[in-house]
This record gives sequence, C-alpha cells and structure tokens, in this order.
Amino acid sequence: MTLHLTPGKQLGFRRMADAAGRFKMTAVDQRPPIKTPVEAHHGKPDWDDVARVKTMLLEALQPSSTAMLLDPHYAIPHGWQVFDPRKGLIVTLEDSLFRDTGQGRFSAEIDDWSVGKIKRMGGDAVKVLAWYRPDISDDVRKAQHDFVKRTGEACAKYDIPFLFELLVHPVGTDAEQTSEYTEMATKHSDHVLASVEAFAGADYGVDVFKLESPVPAKGIAGGEAAVQTLFDEMGKLAARPWVMLSAGAGKPDFKTVLDYAYAAGASGFLAGRAIWLDAFNAYPDWDAMQAGLTRDSVPYMAELNALTDAQATPWHRHACYGGDGSAFIDPTAGFRHGYGDI
Repeated sequence: MTLHLTPGKQLGFRRMADAAGRFKMTAVDQRPPIKTPVEAHHGKPDWDDVARVKTMLLEALQPSSTAMLLDPHYAIPHGWQVFDPRKGLIVTLEDSLFRDTGQGRFSAEIDDWSVGKIKRMGGDAVKVLAWYRPDISDDVRKAQHDFVKRTGEACAKYDIPFLFELLVHPVGTDAEQTSEYTEMATKHSDHVLASVEAFAGADYGVDVFKLESPVPAKGIAGGEAAVQTLFDEMGKLAARPWVMLSAGAGKPDFKTVLDYAYAAGASGFLAGRAIWLDAFNAYPDWDAMQAGLTRDSVPYMAELNALTDAQATPWHRHACYGGDGSAFIDPTAGFRHGYGDI
C-alpha cells in the first residue's frame, strides 16, 4: 500500500515531527485523570485548578516536545497565550464521556466541536480516541467503525492529519473493571492486534496510529523475543507511521515499551502521564508540582528524546510512503488542478 500525502497532511506531519521525521509529542488533553483528583481535593469540580494544572504542564513540557496534544475545554482556552506556535498543535475531537453498555463503549465527538473547527483554529492534526476490542456487540462495533470513518472523511475534506488512538477496555464478563483511561492489566494481545487490523483499511483514513502496548506495560521486561514478535506484528498491521501511548505506565516501563516499539518501526511517542503524573501527584502543592516537573519530568523527556533519536523510524521512511519520502504531492505546475476544494 502506497499513500500519497496531500499538502495539508504533509505539512501537519512535518509540524508534529522534528527535522528528522521523528515524533516527540506530549499529551495534556487528559480530562478524568486530572479532573478527578482535583474534584476529590475540593469535594466538588474546580475548573480553575484544572486549567492551572494544564497550563503548568504546557509551559514545562513544550520546550522538550515537537508537538502538544491539547483539549478544547481547558488546555486551549486557558493555555493558549503560553502555547509556543513553533510547536505542532494536535487537538482532541472525542468526548471523554462515553456510554458503556457492558458489551462495548460508544464514542462521540465533543459537543459543538468538529474537524472543521480544529482546522480553522490552526490545528496541525486531529486526535481521536476510540474504545474498541473485537468481541464487542455488533451495534457498538458498527457505531465505532462509523465514528472513525466519518472522522477520517472529515480529515480528508479539510486536509488535516488524522491521529487515531485505540484502547482496549473491559466488558461486563471481565474480572477487571475500570472506566478510567488506563491500561487493562488483564488485556489480551490478540484484542490489541485485531483492533489495529480493524481500522487499518484505507477507507478509515487514519494517518498515524497512537497505540498501546500489546502486552501489559507494568513490570514489562526487556529483551523478550515473544514480546518483540507481538510488537513487530502490530507494526505490520498498522502499515503506516505509528507512535506509542503510555496509558499511565511508569517511567521505566514506558522506556522499555519504547525499546520494543522502536525495534518494530514506531516513529515516536505521544505520551502524557508517564511524563508528568509523578509531578501531578503532589497536587495541590503547586510548588512541589513545579519542582517535580523540573526535577523529574523534563530530564525524563530528554531520555525519551535521545532514545527516539537513536532508534525510532522517521515517519517518511515507512514503506507506505515509498520508503524514501518520495510519495508526496504532485510537484508539477498542474498541482492546483488536482487539489480538491472544500
């Protein structure tokens, strides 16, 4: 499969990545993982503190990042004045609230938010998270596929990259139950791999996959041939640039995950809690949070970035782009005739 990038998508890729084509991206779009501790401290929602946390994370971590993932609720309206316009801007489309049937979770867009609005505000990519696994009910499966497909179609219409995140979740018959955006400790590798395969078709329009480890990240050991085989298969199924998410993994575990992922061809990371959660755990001590970001998070990002420089595959080196970055836009004077109108 060879993909030809349109100008807007190509520019979005270039703005999200470093000059060599590797992604070093930080997520501060999390909602429940930040809102829940803040609400527990105050005994009620406190949106000012949520916004302050996100702004603090943005200021501390964007110098080490090639791009930032922001949400339109808090991070963008409250952190916009400190956002560095030299960084790539990835914007969340999906609502953090979902309807859980016990046999699957229905995803939906944030109300009054759209791919078109993300493009208009200057976004470089659209991020969507969808809960999925192959054994969910037929009605949920159809709804999730429709959700992803219409997002891909909208991203094609507005010529903006579609960054798609997949997370396996528990169903009613599983012993492990969680509604948080956390990795399942009891997840099955075949659920992760089958989920990637389900959305790898061209009709979904995914430009970059944001993927979880096919094995539980907590306590993961390095150098396991069987684990590397699973990562290799995940990369083959993705068949385009892909990055790793952290799903709240600890710092050492996430680095081990990246070792496996980079050996399998991943082009970088888009992570949040592995980077900043330890510092955020000091909330509501703002000085301690700031100290933790400076002392722990920033040096950790330097380690991740060095690992990425050494081992990650530049996005334009993937076989879907000809392996040499040549499968881009038509360079002839006829370009304007073939470029679609909105």
